[in-house]
Order: sequence, then C-alpha cells, then structure tokens
Amino acid sequence: MMTTTSSYKQIESLDKLPAPDSTGFVTHYVFQYIDFRKAPQYIAARHRFSDCFFFGCEIPKELEDGIGSSCLVFPRMGMPYNVFRGKLYSADILYEGYDPDNEETFTNCFDSKVYSDYIAKGKESDNIRETLGRSLHDHAIGEAMNDFLSRFDERQVVAVMGGHALKRTDADYATIAYISKSLTEKGKLMASGGGPGAMEATHLGAWMAGRTSEELDDALAILGVAPTFKDPGWLRTAFQVRNKYPQEIYRSLGIPTWFYGHEPSTPLATDIAKYFMNSVREDILLTISKGGIIYSPGSAGTMQEIFQDAAQNHYESFGYASPMVFFGKTFFSETIPVYPLLEDLLSRGVYKNLILSITDDPEEVIANIMNFK
Repeated sequence: MMTTTSSYKQIESLDKLPAPDSTGFVTHYVFQYIDFRKAPQYIAARHRFSDCFFFGCEIPKELEDGIGSSCLVFPRMGMPYNVFRGKLYSADILYEGYDPDNEETFTNCFDSKVYSDYIAKGKESDNIRETLGRSLHDHAIGEAMNDFLSRFDERQVVAVMGGHALKRTDADYATIAYISKSLTEKGKLMASGGGPGAMEATHLGAWMAGRTSEELDDALAILGVAPTFKDPGWLRTAFQVRNKYPQEIYRSLGIPTWFYGHEPSTPLATDIAKYFMNSVREDILLTISKGGIIYSPGSAGTMQEIFQDAAQNHYESFGYASPMVFFGKTFFSETIPVYPLLEDLLSRGVYKNLILSITDDPEEVIANIMNFK
C-alpha cells in the first residue's frame, strides 16, 4: 500500500519500494514496518536516503550508512499493537482471535489484549515508553483517518451523538438506525463514537444502507436478543448481522477509545479510528462532522459535546457553522432543557451562528441535515 501524507509517500509493503531519484537518493518517504532484509535489491545497491521516516522497520547494517542525518528512525517499541499503524482498524482486525460461536474467545482477541495491557500499565501511565507509544499510535491513526476522509467532501460527514445505554430494543435505537440508513443512502458519511447504544444504531443504519426496511427490521430482531453490551451475545449478534447482510458499498466511521475499553467497539462500523486519548478522540469527532451533528438523548458526555460543538459553531472555528439537530423534544426541552437555553443565548447574542432545530420526526432530522448547503 502507498498513500501520500503531505509531501511524503507512505510505503507499507516491499513491492512498493521506490527507486532513487535522479540524484541517487530516496527522498520524502515514510516506511512503515518494512523488513529491508527481505529487499536484496536495496541491500545490493546500497541506496541512500534523505528526509525519510523509518517506523518499526528492520534495517540491515548494509543500509544503515545510507540513512542520512535528515532521516528519522523509530524502533518497533515492543507494544502489543502497531505503534505506526498506516490505516484505520476494521472489525476483523480489532476482533482478530474472536470466534462468535465461542464467547469466551473475546478475552483473547486483539482488542481485548490491547485494553488489558492499557489497564495494566495505567490509563495515565508515567512510563515514557508507554506514553510515547500511545501518542505515536494516536498520531498514526489521525493520519490514517485524514487519508480516509480525503475521499469525501467535508460537508458530507455527519455525526450522531447519544447515550451508550440506549437499548437495541428501544424505539429510538430503531429510529436512529433508520435516520442513519437514509442519510447514508443520500451520500452522507455517518460517524459516531463507535461504541454501543445510539452509536451502534448509527452504524447499523449505515451498514444496512441499500437494503429494504424489512431487512433492517430483521437485523434489529437479531440484535434484540442481546439488548445491551452487558448482555451475553451482544458481540455475537452484531457479527451475525454482518455475516447475513454483508456491506461492500457504503461506509461509516467509528471513533472509539480504549479509555472506555469496557464498552466494546461496534463491529458494524466499516472503518474504525480507535484512540488511546479520549480527549483527542472527542475533539476529532466534533471537528470532522462539518455536515452537522444529530443529538439524541444522552447524559453528561452528550451535554459536554453539545456545548463544545456550540462553541465551535459560534466562533466558526472551521470557516462556517454546521447544523445542530436535536432529536427528542421532551428530553432536550424538559428533561435536560439545553435547547431552550441555547435558543435564549442565541437570541440575546451570547451565542452567534448556531443553526438549531429540534424535532421528534425522523424525516425532519433527515431534511434538516440534507438542506444544509
């Protein structure tokens, strides 16, 4: 695989190794986990390198002298994860080692091993090797996500925020899935925090895009066997939906975190940017959702996201404001009356530029997002 990061080309396989330029140097490349010992042509030619990055590469002595002082070399660092990962995760990668027919295998999958290591070494580790490894990993994931998002118009990215406690059997879960399915079919890239509840409903909808409402109902029935992530079969039933209804056209982006690793990442997201740093992950999710954010009922985390989003829109931090669509009139007007507060602050000029709407009608939610130009 070869991708471009600014002026650097990223190399992740031996068959993509570049030839020197006209000056005899290999310049402006990022090599990730390349075993140069398996590239005899490089060893024999004793290529010279300038302004290159070597992340987790195996470099034979014959090539070491050709790596100039302008290059940067990082070792593999001995982590249970690829510190210099060049692309986003998928469910198959995160859950490698998990067998849906044997729930006990969950503890041995890649995701569980990383989370166990993370907890054992401390969420706020004082080990510099550990903190550096996590930071480098999150930076690599950020670069991979930027590469993924470059395939979409920025105003096509729409996020759904809401509680992780929403049950698969709740009416709002099915409605969020319907909204997400409709928006995906209309060209939006749906994003969420990548966990259970309203987040999973977002990715279920995107996963079922292009299929009938009867097929969506069937998927909901399969998932309903395990209403919450604490119930046996939560992960197994998600894989059942994936296997019964494979998705090869539409995509969705989940952005979960090992900080909340006790909440498993939904395997219904096609592309997963999993971070260690929760604060970075939360900010990124709000930042990339330039096509608008749909707020469904949630708790403290959702409230935090609302006001952070309001601040970004007020200041037009990224050049313009985006819609803030509240789904649930009673909840956002009475249970947690954040909507009338925002309306009041907007009317008095405390907040500016906010594009607010509130409704119980899923068709209005879809229209309010689609009408944003």
